Amino acid sequence: MADVYYDKDADFNILNGETVGIIGYGSQGHAHALNLKDSGANVIVGLYKGSPSWEKAESDGLKVATVEEVAEQASIIMMLIPDTKQKEVYENSVKPHLSPGKTLMFAHGFNIHYNQISPPSDIDVTMVAPKAPGHRVRQLFEKGVGTPALLAVHQDSSETAKTQALAYAKGIGATKAGVLETTFGEETETDLFGEQAVLCGGISSLVKAGFDTLVKAGYQPEVAYFECLHEMKLIVDLIYQGGLDYMRYSVSDTAEYGDYVSGPKIVDSHVKQNMQDILESIQNGNFAREWILENQAGRPSFNALKQQDTTHLIEIVGQDLRKMMPWLKDTI
Repeated sequence: MADVYYDKDADFNILNGETVGIIGYGSQGHAHALNLKDSGANVIVGLYKGSPSWEKAESDGLKVATVEEVAEQASIIMMLIPDTKQKEVYENSVKPHLSPGKTLMFAHGFNIHYNQISPPSDIDVTMVAPKAPGHRVRQLFEKGVGTPALLAVHQDSSETAKTQALAYAKGIGATKAGVLETTFGEETETDLFGEQAVLCGGISSLVKAGFDTLVKAGYQPEVAYFECLHEMKLIVDLIYQGGLDYMRYSVSDTAEYGDYVSGPKIVDSHVKQNMQDILESIQNGNFAREWILENQAGRPSFNALKQQDTTHLIEIVGQDLRKMMPWLKDTI
């Protein structure tokens, strides 16, 4: 079982005298920066000149400078820009300023685990990865609650990397909920697998397959949309709240029986083997190499696949049906 750390296990005062540089001001960047600032840390946000986020960060009461300036001034540098941009920004703007004793941090292990970024040996390299979107991290912090997070140490030059990472986690509110210790490899591989096999790839393919099956059988697309996509939120919310048992307790006996007898027919041994193949491609680095090359080539396959799914009938039908439900905008 994972080691879990809470407020009592972390000393935020360790960050006294440190300057925390947050590279990026997107979903996670704004949450980390504002939460740390409100906790009392000295925070500075690093952006490229002309960034549309520059004015926003300043209006939020934060100090802002170029990435190069932040990398030079900060003793702790957190990379919160997309994985596909990190290597270039690191090489050009961060690496030249990584003097001995500094800390380089991440919220996802991709670039370290797949050797896209190779930091010098005389700095600490750690990770604090909240398990929620940035806006949620911020909302819960403001409510005094906090979001669970993962913590990992890749390189411990100072021999205090873990205690500093825990202090950072406390600063963004994560230790109120609990911080689980992991490794860069475990976080990266499980995160990619979860996205591909279940959370994004698995769910979206299952929804489309169910929708297509009903439409092909002659049922109205609008009805198929409600049954295969719209109502999924109800089920996911029940699972999120109390696990699979609570979901089964909450639905009808007919639905529960269908779960038991039909679910294994959908996710059968062939699906599980496909999942194993996906996991192996993540573990051996094949997926990472494919994604890196795809970006270097200008994302031709990515853009084609995106366009193909955007024009799927379920999206066209969904656009019209969601106009009937204006309250959905309040849940986004």
